[in-house]
Amino acid sequence: MQSVTQMLPLIVLFVAMYFLMIRPQQKQAKERKAMLEALKKGDRVVTIGGMHGVIEEIDETTAVLKVADGVKVKFNRTAVGMVQK
Repeated sequence: MQSVTQMLPLIVLFVAMYFLMIRPQQKQAKERKAMLEALKKGDRVVTIGGMHGVIEEIDETTAVLKVADGVKVKFNRTAVGMVQK
């Protein structure tokens, strides 16, 4: 019984760390994966490097962004940081 009470603070620490650090990170990764899977032609996006553009072409691994008239740049799909509304 005494060893269980000594272990209790350690167990509480691991549970708190799970709910404060690991779980939110998993949720954020899940939301990012869903956003990347939902990308489609015509979406206005911002890359992780700060480049703004409109998706012209997209496949499983790459996306071609139109960043200006007559200027298209090819990025990895994972380089998309966010979709603008």
